[in-house]
Amino acid sequence: MTTRPRPQVDDVTWTQLIEAVRQSGLYPTRSKAEQVTRTVLAALGTHVTGDERVDLARALPGEAARLIAAQIPATRRLTAARFVDEVASRTPGATSATARWDVSSVLGTLPNLIGDDLITRILAQLPAGYALLFGRADLSACSRSRS
Repeated sequence: MTTRPRPQVDDVTWTQLIEAVRQSGLYPTRSKAEQVTRTVLAALGTHVTGDERVDLARALPGEAARLIAAQIPATRRLTAARFVDEVASRTPGATSATARWDVSSVLGTLPNLIGDDLITRILAQLPAGYALLFGRADLSACSRSRS
């Protein structure tokens, strides 16, 4: 497995990450964007393991890295829909629809921060369906239907 050098985002800070999420999700305040980011990254941290988890933490600003690294890995992988439901359960007043928006708003900002190669590696270890949450087309269903 070859690892591409990290994109030139070394100067991205936690504040810049939160602002990117705020803009992506059209959140009215920085505080709301920060709450959503913390919730989604903590949930993601339970499902990314191994080298991908380490590389993800290294690629993110310090506060985000700590959120990922502080999580205990899950014993079973959740489908993308169950992952969204998990985020909803961690967010007071959330529905599946609002949680999906939140998850997509956070995860959709990650490819620009950490690079497509790492996103591809992360998606390879997650069940089908997560690609859409990262803002990618989910072509795995197409390739399975051709087999």
